[in-house]
Amino acid sequence: MKKINFISRISGIAVLAVVLLAVNSKAQDKKIVFEKEMLSLKLNEETKISAKVVDAEGNTTQDSLVFFSRNRRSLIVTPDGNVKAIQSGKFSIIARTLTANREDRISATLAVDVAYPPVKSVTFLNAPENFYNTTTISLETKVVDEAGVTRDNVDVKLSSSNPDVASIDAFGNLKAHKKGSFTITAKAENKSATWKFKVSENPIASMDITHNYDGKTIRTGDVVAFEAIAKTNKGDAVEDAPIKYTYIAEPDDNLGQGASAQIAQSGKFVASDPGLFTIVATSGDKSTSTTVKAVPRNVQRPLTLVGKGIVSHTRTSDLWVWEGVDGRDYAVTGTWGGNGEAIFWDVTDPSKITPIDTVVVDARTVNDVKVSEDGKVAVITREGASDRKNGIIILDVTNPRDVKVHSEYTQDLTGGVHNTFIYDNHVYAVNNGRKYDIINIDDPKNPKTVGVFELDTPSHSIHDVWIQDGIAYSSNWSDGIVAVDIGSNASADLPGAGGSPENPVQLGSYAYPSGWNHAAFPFKSESTGDFYVIGGDEAFPYGLDTEGANRAAGWLHFVKFDDWDSPAEVARYQVPEAGTHNYWVEGDVLYVAMYNGGLRVVDISGELMGDLYDQGREIASFYPSDSEAYIPNATFTWGPQPYKGYIFLSDWNSGIWALKLGESTSQGTN
Repeated sequence: MKKINFISRISGIAVLAVVLLAVNSKAQDKKIVFEKEMLSLKLNEETKISAKVVDAEGNTTQDSLVFFSRNRRSLIVTPDGNVKAIQSGKFSIIARTLTANREDRISATLAVDVAYPPVKSVTFLNAPENFYNTTTISLETKVVDEAGVTRDNVDVKLSSSNPDVASIDAFGNLKAHKKGSFTITAKAENKSATWKFKVSENPIASMDITHNYDGKTIRTGDVVAFEAIAKTNKGDAVEDAPIKYTYIAEPDDNLGQGASAQIAQSGKFVASDPGLFTIVATSGDKSTSTTVKAVPRNVQRPLTLVGKGIVSHTRTSDLWVWEGVDGRDYAVTGTWGGNGEAIFWDVTDPSKITPIDTVVVDARTVNDVKVSEDGKVAVITREGASDRKNGIIILDVTNPRDVKVHSEYTQDLTGGVHNTFIYDNHVYAVNNGRKYDIINIDDPKNPKTVGVFELDTPSHSIHDVWIQDGIAYSSNWSDGIVAVDIGSNASADLPGAGGSPENPVQLGSYAYPSGWNHAAFPFKSESTGDFYVIGGDEAFPYGLDTEGANRAAGWLHFVKFDDWDSPAEVARYQVPEAGTHNYWVEGDVLYVAMYNGGLRVVDISGELMGDLYDQGREIASFYPSDSEAYIPNATFTWGPQPYKGYIFLSDWNSGIWALKLGESTSQGTN
């Protein structure tokens, strides 16, 4: 491959910058003017917008415009300006000129306000059967509007008919002062609900507190379950006593930092910093407490560079490492924004990573690369093909030094395939960012589509899919993680619903507010047996420079799937200065590519709760960079794969790397 000289590239960029300044100066003489300064709509209302391009003198030009919105789940916007409001709120529509040169394009934004429908009902959710004197409970309300949408942005006013008996604040905290009757009224817009009740004699005479840990100390990150019990004078438990948990922190140091922790109202507690923590449980005018000492987790291990394969002529995308049919170890890496290369490497000796073959296909980007479990078939994806057919290329990798093409498959895949997964002789190809097609490759020379899975939500999209135990976990941006049965078996931890490649059946899903769900990885905790799916973000709030260094944002969401109907997000891993990309779990260790934050190796042993980064769970980190890389001396790590005691990773700026994690100094798990 031709090696691009860094100094020559800098000179070329300087010349290009002068040209772009000249082009952009012409573009800045124009501006886009919308017919309206703001668009106000009702829910489900349709309209058509218009705009024009004017020059510096205010004359209308002949420039063509295209309209779109990044709020795709809220607004349907066609390129010619037809708009339909499908969610209430404040959004925006972008108008952009169509020009041959990207750098010559201009854009403008139109604010859109979609009115919320009137409130239809307000109800109380958790009114107890008994309410004891001196105790406090938290009342919750549910507001539903006339569109059937549950609203959390409506001001609910709460009042008590007899505040001397029971008073309530603006946050729903209801406190009993003495025996007697009262009525609580909840009002949202012109709808209201009432709850009539009475304060009873308080039977609580004392409280006890227990916990589930052994010894006198815990480590930061260990989850401890405290259980407080309210008792009568006779020692009987008051089962329906409302109990509130809190803690008092005494840090180990005097450096101005309070020892941080988190306690849930279920009694589960986790410390992020070392120190003494007094757990306090209160019910009415009775309380109890106990103290626990948290010590540093101390899970750090050395991480050593073993070898690297620098790619200096283009960006590197994903990687896959596997054992070949000859017993040697190989890797394949894709390329991004280049000329459609997939590079094959011999990694049998990770200290001598050697390129052995390159397959070039008609594409700008080979984003994803996967190899079958038997090491015989590889699939690479195509985006930006000159003939716009895109699709996938199925390869014979029985001899990775002389890779052959089994077939090119483009049927209904012309929009571009971004990611794939190979499972049980089927390829799951993420197609045109909308769905995944399921392609049978029993005969890799004659693949055929046998099924497809696509959501039916407004403006749905998909980025990736990962399969375990016959269940496909796709990453669907605003629609979040979606679990689909494509052939699970009865012995699986979370059995499916009889799906198959020909008949995929949705099981459950979990979405979070940012809508940044870019990747998903299912795993069963080795130490606890709990089942999680990690939802990973991808975001570039600072922009993405395809020819320079970058900074990303976002974090990993640990979602516990006790069953398909009630997933719960229980923990996160968030590096403040970086954002996530791809990741892998092996045993109780997480390997995550944090883009500009490099590779992070994280202890995920024990029950997970709170912010894992703050808890000192990071085992090691590594920032790949090289002076001969495509972007020299800049880290932008794409994805890791633990393999045979090594950690292989690809870096967008530099190529493929091999690392070795040293011996553990961990004190064990909780």
